Amino acid sequence: MAAYLIAFAKVKNANRIPEYSSAAAPTLGASGGSVVSRGEVRSLVGGFSADSCLIVKFKDAAAIEAWHGSPEYQALIPLRDEVMDSNILVLEEPT
Repeated sequence: MAAYLIAFAKVKNANRIPEYSSAAAPTLGASGGSVVSRGEVRSLVGGFSADSCLIVKFKDAAAIEAWHGSPEYQALIPLRDEVMDSNILVLEEPT
């Protein structure tokens, strides 16, 4: 059953976003992920602290976990953490 990676980010270093994005995108595709949507977000209610969101569809939650744990993506985590504060969620489609 399909699952979605939902990543919320608060940008810390906008100058390095292209570097991170161009390195991370191929890891998503190689793991079967396809971008559903991405863009700026704002809070309508509550104290939410993010300025961008990425939604990626995978075949299932195990594929998301495999992507995140892959050596290719793990190598990018220090750059990701320099570029943004992030919250990454997994949303599974209901059965």
